[in-house]
Amino acid sequence: MTSPATETPVPVVLVDDHHMFRTGVRASLDGRVRVVGEAADVDEAVAVVHEHRPPVVLLDVHLPGGDGGGGAEVVRRCADLLAGTRFLALSVSDAAEDVVAVIRSGARGYVTKNISASDLSAAVVRVAGGDAVFSPRLAGFVLDAFGTAAGDVAVADDELDRLSKREQQVMRLIARGYTYREVASDLFISVKTVETHVSAVLRKLQLSNRNELTRWAAARRLL
Repeated sequence: MTSPATETPVPVVLVDDHHMFRTGVRASLDGRVRVVGEAADVDEAVAVVHEHRPPVVLLDVHLPGGDGGGGAEVVRRCADLLAGTRFLALSVSDAAEDVVAVIRSGARGYVTKNISASDLSAAVVRVAGGDAVFSPRLAGFVLDAFGTAAGDVAVADDELDRLSKREQQVMRLIARGYTYREVASDLFISVKTVETHVSAVLRKLQLSNRNELTRWAAARRLL
């Protein structure tokens, strides 16, 4: 397996109105992530993101400037870039209205500022790869706000029966947005064991990734 030190770092634009916080985040991110630009308000953020067109933007939701829409406004004004640039909200707020507003605008995830530096770097890499990432328990706000697609159906017992009790426990936590490390801590198992269970869950349910797993679990009211 390739070590983080030898992987190509993910270019990131960091948007927050507090200089000291940006400095701290930039210093804390590991070799998987490289900050290529910074901004402190809505208008500056829109300009810097369009200039650099990074794979990921780390975005505070409460920002001065613009029309007063904060981070959600930044995402909306960068809608022309969403095919190649993904926004990951990074905020002290865990209020449902903040989470839902920025996700409705097009952000791919939302983590709170108490996240560890290692987990933040991992979240950036996951978002760059196409995953949606949420701090634990925040995913429920999004699921409640957006509901499920009409084609999704209520829980089928035979689907759950394919999973062992432990696989069901892992499935629920992963679907809620927990990281592998958090699942391992909650269930008192190793990260490697979590990875094994997740692979088994996806195979048994014929799903491709954790995004599809979250959608599957939400449709069946398993969260």
